[in-house]
Amino acid sequence: MRIAEDELHRIEFGPPGDDEPAFIVRVFFAAENPVDVVARAGEVLTRVVERVPSWPPEDDWPDLLPSWFVENCAPESPADPTQDAAEWLAWWQSLAPQEKVVAAQGPWTLSGWLYYFDPIEGEGDDRSWWWWNAGNDEPERGWIDVATTGWPFGTGSLYWLIEACGGKDPHY
Repeated sequence: MRIAEDELHRIEFGPPGDDEPAFIVRVFFAAENPVDVVARAGEVLTRVVERVPSWPPEDDWPDLLPSWFVENCAPESPADPTQDAAEWLAWWQSLAPQEKVVAAQGPWTLSGWLYYFDPIEGEGDDRSWWWWNAGNDEPERGWIDVATTGWPFGTGSLYWLIEACGGKDPHY
């Protein structure tokens, strides 16, 4: 799975100098220590992307991810047997753009966040962003560059990753 291997390489070493995708978006965030936020985000994303080829069961994830990340996620709520995926999708599509922004703000549940990477039952086969590069350009401001499939793109899972890792106010 070349895409996952390339993303893992970029998380650890940064992007190759001569390989630029067509569409990069820089997401900024505030943090007391942006270098730490980038390192933590890279750690979490590495553990997820490494497992894409052989996606673990949902119950395994709390042991596979850093405990601090799992603890920053919202508690899992019991499944609502009266609402299926089609009902949820209809509700989501009925929201105005600003209402979607509010609904997507964290904390997210772990299962809700992992859904966006799950290649079997989630949107993992059609993710809208992939780690490209990261750093900081001011003492209390960091950034993560992501390659995207176009504009606009789904930022919720990326923003929650940044927030769960200690960043604040992610935006592009």
